[in-house]
Amino acid sequence: MPISRRTLFAVAGAILCGQLLAMYLSNVLVGVPPATDDGSSEAGTRTVPMIVPRAVAHLDSLPQATTYATLAGAPTDVNEADAPDGTVVHPQWPVPLYRAPGAAPFAILPVREISSDTWVPVVARENGWVQVLLPSRPNGSVGWLSTQDTALTVSRTPFRIDVDRATFRLTLTRDTTLVGTWTVGIGKKSAPTPPGRTFVMASLTDPKQAYSPVILPLGIHSTSHETFGGGPGTTGIHTWPDPRAYGTGSSDGCIRVPADALQRLAAEVPLGTPVLIH
Repeated sequence: MPISRRTLFAVAGAILCGQLLAMYLSNVLVGVPPATDDGSSEAGTRTVPMIVPRAVAHLDSLPQATTYATLAGAPTDVNEADAPDGTVVHPQWPVPLYRAPGAAPFAILPVREISSDTWVPVVARENGWVQVLLPSRPNGSVGWLSTQDTALTVSRTPFRIDVDRATFRLTLTRDTTLVGTWTVGIGKKSAPTPPGRTFVMASLTDPKQAYSPVILPLGIHSTSHETFGGGPGTTGIHTWPDPRAYGTGSSDGCIRVPADALQRLAAEVPLGTPVLIH
């Protein structure tokens, strides 16, 4: 894993779990399968006139939709309990995000997110447009991308991660097949794991720290910590050396998983994979 000042990302617990630790970022996009969906409307739906995107004169004047950003004007995810269909998109160069199809742009989706390629899940469609989840504050931020933009690479992840906070269970499915289910630890009452639908944003590794060989930051943030360890308060998935953490609420918001669960997630689950926290 290359190490440089540009790839340094301080997070808590590597992200939120009680340790001030600088993390080195993974540049590896894990196993994103070939494109299977062009993001267009489903066949058989009513024909809607194509809405042409507004011209954007100065992309550099718009904020970037990263885990460090707060996008005050971003739309809010209104179907946070629904599982996305697995379609994910990656911008080959920075592209504008719109509040609604044909509306004014409010941010830019960058090519890379904390030194990994940016992959975000599609959660809604209109004729010529897709709505995607964003990794920025506030939680549940979404934006619209034009499918006329040739910068977008479209692919699909067959995986989905579900976290049930009431039963302390994490479940991994591939299409309709159960891959595995594990008892996990979640945030304590004073720093709960935030609910909603999000996604696997990146993969972090640092051989110098002992409590988790890999950390998987999610596109969602703590509701109790504005920052932690110098990072933006991003919530993540990682393991924990004390097995008593599993089946309890003891973290600062992160999801603590057994070593075999982390190994499976890190090896098989692509970036952009939807995560539903119930």
